[in-house]
Amino acid sequence: MINAELKEQYYQALVAKDSEYEGLFYVGVKTTGVFCRPTCPARKPKFENCEFYETAQQALLASFRPCQRCRPLSHPNQVSDVVRILVEAVENNPEKRWKGQDFRNLSIDESTARRQFKKRFGMTFVEYARARRMGLALKNIRSGRTIIDTQLSTGYESSSGFRDAFSRIMGAAPTQVDDGQVLKASWIDTRLGPMMAVADDNALYLLEFVDRRGLEREVERLRKRTKSAIVPGVTEPIRSIERELEQYFEGTLTEFHTPLFCLGTPFQKSVWEQLVAIPPGETRSYQDIAVALGKPSACRAVAQANGANQLAIVIPCHRVINASGDLGGYGGGLTRKNWLLMHEKSGCDSNH
Repeated sequence: MINAELKEQYYQALVAKDSEYEGLFYVGVKTTGVFCRPTCPARKPKFENCEFYETAQQALLASFRPCQRCRPLSHPNQVSDVVRILVEAVENNPEKRWKGQDFRNLSIDESTARRQFKKRFGMTFVEYARARRMGLALKNIRSGRTIIDTQLSTGYESSSGFRDAFSRIMGAAPTQVDDGQVLKASWIDTRLGPMMAVADDNALYLLEFVDRRGLEREVERLRKRTKSAIVPGVTEPIRSIERELEQYFEGTLTEFHTPLFCLGTPFQKSVWEQLVAIPPGETRSYQDIAVALGKPSACRAVAQANGANQLAIVIPCHRVINASGDLGGYGGGLTRKNWLLMHEKSGCDSNH
């Protein structure tokens, strides 16, 4: 998260249209729903209406769309026609899920699009389109406002487009939900970036970083297996995990008590139980867990169960590393995994 001092510095750079800050940050403007470059020629918003992001992907996931004046995805160096055409195509239909035929319809090579987007924005085109689509779906969750309030009066994003994006990921538009089968979803800001929490009135079902690759599929799998719609809202388990996460990041909490609902096979659940048993500040290898389960040859199955965990941090899959000592994989990214391990280790060291 960008600290208060840096936010003030970025705001002064925004007001001054300081070109030295190009590429260092993007600003999301709450009143218009767009995100801009530091040198955008538009009238400057008030400080309290600004949110600052280090990458375009973060701004997209926070539900902001690219500014039409400063075109933050096209400057400071002009991008190729391929990138320009695809960015415009996403804005014309932001809830679209792209397939091979869609690229062929535009006479664009899919691998070229991937390569050029990766070089220009640090993410592939599919990741960009997903971030834009997820941003739309997460918009109501993030703000906690009603469906009507989330629709922009400019008509730039149609209400039907918003409902389509929401229903494709969450299962039903917020205005068409049967209260009988409902899970609530909420946006939680943390030191390592925003997370999405999903819970009913009794337990927490999902806790993931919103930029986690595959989050859409996780949410879809969750709603299908529980036969529920997922709508914006807050429940007591969500309030509980928000409090506990704050304490965890402050270093004052090492054990979570929020009730959990784990959707998994008996084997997956046995792996997750082993994860919870790993003390903070320590790590285990996939082999260690397989041995502890009495199935020493099940390393690959353990790794798959580890990756299927939908309760980040709370069920600490980040404490599992390769037998070589390398970090291995992590859905939230290796930078976060390393930070979490160092954070927990430093907390343990300070207690000794």
